[in-house]
Amino acid sequence: MFGLFFFILFTPGVSEFLCTSPDLEMSYTFCDSTAHAFMFNLTPCSTVNRPVWKAALSWIPRSDITFLKVVFNVWYEGARALHWKEVVCSGADDEYVECSTLKGETIATEFDIKGARITFPKGDYNIILQGFSDDSENNMVICLNFTMIVKQDSF
Repeated sequence: MFGLFFFILFTPGVSEFLCTSPDLEMSYTFCDSTAHAFMFNLTPCSTVNRPVWKAALSWIPRSDITFLKVVFNVWYEGARALHWKEVVCSGADDEYVECSTLKGETIATEFDIKGARITFPKGDYNIILQGFSDDSENNMVICLNFTMIVKQDSF
């Protein structure tokens, strides 16, 4: 029922354990083979009662974050379930203070993931989260591949 804190220098190809509980198991890998200074925490580690998850992120980007486009893809049992894109940082009047982070500085932030809006049926989920420093999606600054196994239906 609790998340684990990780601050790692990622080893390419190795899956990093995020959390496990009677109803949920999560892990992630990076999509590339470059070392990353990265930490991610998620609490509670549960889908029961469709909670609002609390997430904490610490990351040292390898490039300036003045523009950031996030692409989020979710597959459920091998079929695409969600495709979502959002420009988080545009370089002008940005809502988030992290949008002005320079290469080598630490981004440390906390945010909610509104699991209460989503019912997760039992099964295997593959979640790809990509961050790009340009709108054309040519310059990827981070890519995470999450594996989420929901062990029981929450309804």
